[in-house]
Amino acid sequence: MSGHSEHVAGERPGASASGRLGLWLCAAAVGALWSGMAQAQTGSAIDAAQRQRVEQQLNEIKASRQDMAQQMGDMDARIRALEVELHGVAAPPAASVAAPSPAPTSIAAAPAGDVQPASTQQAESDLTWGRYEPGKGFVLVRSDLGEASFALVSYARYLNQTNLEDSYTDHFGRTIPVQPRQDIQLSKVQITMKGWLFDPRFGYNAYFWTSNSNQGQSAQVVGAGNLSYQFHSALKVYAGVQSVPSTRSTNRTFPYWLRNDNRPIADEFFRGSYTQGIWAEGKIAQGLEYRVMLANNLSALGVNAGQLDAKLNTVSGALAWMPTTGEFGPLAGFGDFEEHQEVATLFGIHYTSSTETPQSQPGTESIENTQLRLSDGTLLFRNDAFNTPGRITEARYQMLDLNAGVKYRGYSLEFEYYARWLNDFSVIGEVPVGSLFDSGFQLQASAMLIPKQLQLYVSGSKIFGEYGDPYDVAVGVNWFPFVRKEFRINAMGLYVNRSPVGYSAYPVPVGGDGFTFLTDFSLVF
Repeated sequence: MSGHSEHVAGERPGASASGRLGLWLCAAAVGALWSGMAQAQTGSAIDAAQRQRVEQQLNEIKASRQDMAQQMGDMDARIRALEVELHGVAAPPAASVAAPSPAPTSIAAAPAGDVQPASTQQAESDLTWGRYEPGKGFVLVRSDLGEASFALVSYARYLNQTNLEDSYTDHFGRTIPVQPRQDIQLSKVQITMKGWLFDPRFGYNAYFWTSNSNQGQSAQVVGAGNLSYQFHSALKVYAGVQSVPSTRSTNRTFPYWLRNDNRPIADEFFRGSYTQGIWAEGKIAQGLEYRVMLANNLSALGVNAGQLDAKLNTVSGALAWMPTTGEFGPLAGFGDFEEHQEVATLFGIHYTSSTETPQSQPGTESIENTQLRLSDGTLLFRNDAFNTPGRITEARYQMLDLNAGVKYRGYSLEFEYYARWLNDFSVIGEVPVGSLFDSGFQLQASAMLIPKQLQLYVSGSKIFGEYGDPYDVAVGVNWFPFVRKEFRINAMGLYVNRSPVGYSAYPVPVGGDGFTFLTDFSLVF
């Protein structure tokens, strides 16, 4: 018993030390835990205070940024308004400058297995899209590999010809019926994609063009375009479809005309049209520009390759000199919407020569058609054109155009003279003439009654022909409700005396005699 007691008594001191150590460890653990919990609670309190401070600073920065954005927006709006007031159009926003990301210049230079599409080889900051630039339209994409922009020309027209005579008599006494119209047409939709690829000097231009007034005609829709390469500011070469630079209106001044997409009858009578070929243009010196073209015929729209005469002899050239300011407004167009503060002047000369046949002439309702006619409207290649049992099967067309214009502080005065020779006839049967000569002129004047908003114009033309001397006079207004050239409402009254030209997309028919009224809602960008 005593041994047992001694053993037990002997164990107590050890057990007591162990218990004290355990208690001490437990107390230390509890203390550490309590300290950790307190520290955690203190840390949470610090995090909450810090979060509140950061949130407050963030909100202040956001509010400051919104204020700055509003101020920048107000400044941009003011800048655009001043640019419009000064130039008529606002300058495009400045492109952001960013260092290009290193990208392989070719597939061979790219690491194996790491060839990416071109669009992914660039930093996002190197690409821009959706920007509007006057003269180009909306730039859909711009990168170091190319550019693509979207442009539109379209207008809706109300036309009233009910005051025209319902027939006319030609030079030979033949009576031809005239069918006056009154209708509303979405007269034109032209969608253009243009830009450059791989090299800014290599350009492309593709467009689709409809004339809804010609619904049901074979040439209602045209797909066309061209490719180009600029060797120098004095030499840019093209191949494809373009207007023959025979007069000022066909020398790429469209759509900047006073009359919305319709010419005075003299210009319509003498001009060439759109065709296929090669051409070159450039600036010889400051204010001196040229364009020269070698083409298939005078008008290719509605004419297939099998109808051409296998004679590549349609040649046209234009030279424009702008001595005082070195320019004459956008595309050297008509009218002074821009309100030149210095006198701007233009002098131009055009010459065109072509051998034409009945097959190379477009149909009478083809888009932008141009045909060789007598001054009474009779088609030159008609079987009985001269009221004799004979016809012309081939003719040489030559045309000289001289023009001049002046613009100053919203006023413009522009003159054009035409001279046309038809000769070298090939005939079947009896034709009483061996050559024909016709001349004419047009005069157009305009004034900005309200700067950048309201324009008044008058235009007139006359033809001095061997088979009649027709003329026309027009008075119209252009209203620009957005104080920009891109959208306008045009209203025009037109008096025509025995028109020698006409088709569905033109305001008057062949032989039209009397008063016509039209209103256009035009969008061009």
